[in-house]
Amino acid sequence: MRFLDRHGLKIPVLFICFVFIQSLFFKFTRHPETINIFEARLEPWAAGLGFPGLFVPGGIFSARVIGSAELLASALLLFGTFVAGRRVLQGLGALLSLAVISGAIGFHLFTPLGIEVINADGTPDGGQLFAMACLVWLSSAMVIVARRRELQSLLARRAPGAR
Repeated sequence: MRFLDRHGLKIPVLFICFVFIQSLFFKFTRHPETINIFEARLEPWAAGLGFPGLFVPGGIFSARVIGSAELLASALLLFGTFVAGRRVLQGLGALLSLAVISGAIGFHLFTPLGIEVINADGTPDGGQLFAMACLVWLSSAMVIVARRRELQSLLARRAPGAR
């Protein structure tokens, strides 16, 4: 990880941000593909388990909530990458992106969404969304490992009884 630390983490950071930011249009405009994933596939599954309303607009896992978390993660990652002395923000952004993308991977694996998502027009995506999620997960993990000292230092300062 010294190579990544010495030369920066711009490639994994920019990849995460590219994936998250390009998806914001879909999540914030109620695009048919987003409605298909969140409301047509995930919401009936959640309702069948006794948790209706999780994925509808206003639900705790709605497209706008997830998109907002992705936007915040991207902002932290970019700010931590391009503003000197703010590496801990890069680590925090990577932690948030890892959390968001872990949820996405879980929903691909354990719900009717599946690894190969069926688009709103009935065509399969060939597993592209899932593959991108896995690459974002790996990129996030790389940044977390490279920023582990900054994150540990932040935790040590915040721990009860720490000076």
